[in-house]
Amino acid sequence: MSRKIAFITGSSSGIGAATAKLLASQQYNLILAARRLDALKQLSNELNTQFGISTLVVKLDVRNRKEVEETILGLPVEWQKINVLVNNAGLASGLSSIDEGDIDDWDAMIDTNIKGLLYVTRNVIPLMKNNESGHIINIGSIAAKEVYANGNIYCATKHAVDALNVAMRLELSKFPIKVTAIHPGAVETEFSVVRFHGDKERADKVYEGFENLVADDIADAIWYAISRPAHVNINELTIMPTAQPMASVIHRKN
Repeated sequence: MSRKIAFITGSSSGIGAATAKLLASQQYNLILAARRLDALKQLSNELNTQFGISTLVVKLDVRNRKEVEETILGLPVEWQKINVLVNNAGLASGLSSIDEGDIDDWDAMIDTNIKGLLYVTRNVIPLMKNNESGHIINIGSIAAKEVYANGNIYCATKHAVDALNVAMRLELSKFPIKVTAIHPGAVETEFSVVRFHGDKERADKVYEGFENLVADDIADAIWYAISRPAHVNINELTIMPTAQPMASVIHRKN
């Protein structure tokens, strides 16, 4: 395949799907990975029809180490030249103080946001090293830079992503493989619905009274980082709604 290839985790919706659409418009072929196969197939069909690119749909739970290893090691040869990895799969689960936290929520966040990112990256890096180039985009959060009340474990996982981003950049630049972190503030996706375990009414209130970011805003930032010249690496970008100067402050219209 002559087109560049991007591997996007969590690509069935939100930032992942928006990034897939933007990269497809730039004529990237795409490996679309997520747990929801039906949504992936629908997205794949749309992108193939609209942009004429090729897609490989992969049902993948990044928390499952064996599944990740088998999936990436089993990629067809023509899909192994991965130019861009977008580590987008991640979630917040619950919003409680540590003494009242649900340990199942903790495990879900740690297993997805940290271990899942590591499993995928660990298996993609050898392919990029073989290709002597690549770009890893890690989707962090404003929670990687600030800690807010009741966000304890989620913030801790995103702080870990921030540290891993620096470590990857330090270790991989000699190959040369670029590494970039994108840290969004309030983005209206399925994020809050997942955090509140499907309570859409509560989730909708998170975005009331101000103009939040949308998934396309973050996809645009990802493309900016990817599209820089070979000698330029964007170490990190923190992107906030104008109404949100810091994680715990949002100016809402009455």
